[in-house]
Amino acid sequence: MRYVPLDTPKPISKIGLGTWQFGSREWGYGPDYEQRAAQIVRRAVDLGVTLFDTAEIYGFGRSERILGAALGDDRAKVVVASKIFPVLPLAPVVQQRAVASAARLGVAGIDLYQVHQPNPVVADTTTMRGMRALQDVGLVGEVGVSNYGLRRWRFAEAALGRRVLSNQVRYSMVDRGPEKDLIPYAEQAGRIVIAYSPLGQGFLSGRYDARNPPAGAVRRANPYFLPENLERGTELIATLREVADAHDATPSQIALAYLLRHPNVVAIPGASGVEQVERNAAAAEIDLADDEHAALVTAAHAFRPVTGLAAVPKLIRARTRK
Repeated sequence: MRYVPLDTPKPISKIGLGTWQFGSREWGYGPDYEQRAAQIVRRAVDLGVTLFDTAEIYGFGRSERILGAALGDDRAKVVVASKIFPVLPLAPVVQQRAVASAARLGVAGIDLYQVHQPNPVVADTTTMRGMRALQDVGLVGEVGVSNYGLRRWRFAEAALGRRVLSNQVRYSMVDRGPEKDLIPYAEQAGRIVIAYSPLGQGFLSGRYDARNPPAGAVRRANPYFLPENLERGTELIATLREVADAHDATPSQIALAYLLRHPNVVAIPGASGVEQVERNAAAAEIDLADDEHAALVTAAHAFRPVTGLAAVPKLIRARTRK
């Protein structure tokens, strides 16, 4: 495993573990998944994974409980990260919700506590006042945000009066927006971009095509899995497979290695089983050659999916046919 080259109380692994699926039935993993979740966490710890990300909204608290129980005595050794869902993120509410999350996780302090979404009405001034109070009493170590643009990230940091260590955003080879400004800022300022959905919810795995679409409510609601987009992604997947063959790796591992080439980027893929955790962790050790990276960049830029409002009627028709 490799780690982010930053001064943090605990090392932050380049590959973390996202736990949205823990306790969340919409992923369609079946009733035995909760037991498998514990095995996934234990194996991740063994492999040197130190960042474990959850949120109070995941399974309405169940993800936090499952993760905390699975970590057991290792909770003090790893970076436990959670997020507040900012319905009314006033300072007292932020403090109350952090206490509740810590209790569900079974920790004395949350290593990284993040604002899950920017609130369009409540300014970060009051939210960060609550975060600062949590840091002052030792219940929160580092503060992070999620789904913030650069301007609001910097404003949140000014409001906190301390570093806002991380910004957790959607980032993958098919969602490259953070490369424009968030990643350059993180590298310049000594911050971290945490990439969620780093495999495009499995789109980049190469497991799916127009004749073999994914199951599960989460993926079926993702426009990338429209038959048209799966068809358009053929060349991108082919390039991933070509580079993967040169490294005796999988397309998913190469897609992760593409992100991890940035020193201040951490990826937090989920996992459906122990084997997937092992493959994800191994991706941190892959070094892409310059020409391989260039080929991946070219293929990623050539992918033009149907998204946004144009995808809505297609998604409705796809759901209706099922």
